[in-house]
Amino acid sequence: MIFAPDLSTVTHGIQLAVAPVFLLTAVSGMIAAVAGRLARIIDRARLLENRLEAGGVEESRAMKMYAELQQLRKRGWLVNSCIALLTFCAMLIGITIILLFLGETSELPILKIATVCFLSGVICFLLALVCFLAETLLATRLLKFAQLPVQ
Repeated sequence: MIFAPDLSTVTHGIQLAVAPVFLLTAVSGMIAAVAGRLARIIDRARLLENRLEAGGVEESRAMKMYAELQQLRKRGWLVNSCIALLTFCAMLIGITIILLFLGETSELPILKIATVCFLSGVICFLLALVCFLAETLLATRLLKFAQLPVQ
């Protein structure tokens, strides 16, 4: 493997490889937001489970609590899928950065692989957004807005 001998090629390689870092910033922000949602889902599920285990809940109320736990389980699955896709996206973007730099500063013919990695990362990001949207829609279905009296 022969690396580029001149500084301008290395500089251009660094510039080329740094561009996908902006997508990594978006991915890290999304992971933080989704992890916060996961924490709230877990807290709510623990609260409901503790109330059910403590007993003293009438049967109709218990059934509603079990139904809510079922919805929380679905939301948790969507959020976990979202985090997995975002993590895989970040890994693919990181590999893209390495490949772009190596492709620019060496004679390795790896730019096509870098393209596939980058596009795969973007697809993972889009799928994560779909999971996030589905989880958000599911969460808003659980809301019970009180009817205000008409005056």
